[in-house]
Amino acid sequence: MTIEPSTVLPTLPLVMGIVNVTPDSFSDGGRYLATDAAVAHGLDLLAQGAAILDVGGESTRPGASVVSVDEEIRRVVPVVEQLAPHGRVSVDTRNPEVARAAVAAGATLINDVSAQLWPVAADLGVGWVAMHMQGEPATMQLDPVYDNVVDEVCAFLAERATEAAEAGVAEIWVDPGFGFGKTLQHNLTLLAQLDRVVALGWPVVVGTSRKGMLGRILADSDGVADPVDSDDRLAGSIASEVWAMHRGAAMIRAHDVRAAVQASKVVAA
Repeated sequence: MTIEPSTVLPTLPLVMGIVNVTPDSFSDGGRYLATDAAVAHGLDLLAQGAAILDVGGESTRPGASVVSVDEEIRRVVPVVEQLAPHGRVSVDTRNPEVARAAVAAGATLINDVSAQLWPVAADLGVGWVAMHMQGEPATMQLDPVYDNVVDEVCAFLAERATEAAEAGVAEIWVDPGFGFGKTLQHNLTLLAQLDRVVALGWPVVVGTSRKGMLGRILADSDGVADPVDSDDRLAGSIASEVWAMHRGAAMIRAHDVRAAVQASKVVAA
């Protein structure tokens, strides 16, 4: 049986706003850990133009510790419940129990760094993002190795997206997983050849916002040894996001939503 790729392809690149309800995310860990703070931040991102809010209760930065399912649900569900009436909400999780609880609270998209939750998405009738990750967050950056990073990422995403389509998931997105089990050179090669991921036929999500790859590039360009701090990576984030949109990315996952939305309007025009 041949499964055709999804056709959910917006003409204007969408922006997914990041709502981290965590104490240890690499950029804004702890800033929005309280429910009220997270909800206020999410509403602000909607006002800035976010099409989707991505709510996550477990950091997946390199070396991050595992969070219990109960704790992740405690962090995520109240935020989803309060944001869902105001705009579309995604849940950023790799745990099926958390995904189910978040969907029950109003989420309509599962942003899945494990690329294993398509049966949950199919069962609940919601959208699903399959992301490529080599290894686990705690160890993924220790020694990532590929024979050909673009070939391997494309093959993995095509396999998972096809399985999801066969299971009945109607809305499927794919994400090459920048920074998830990849060296700087792997990330740059993927970004340079992003059109090959786009050519798979499923709409592509790109998340380079404030990531370590940008900190290292900006440090080199500034002639300093240490990576540029995550809060000082806006220009690098926008540059990589504009490149991704120009190569066909359908959605950008961003911390700096207003700037990303403005960039998407210029690219679309």
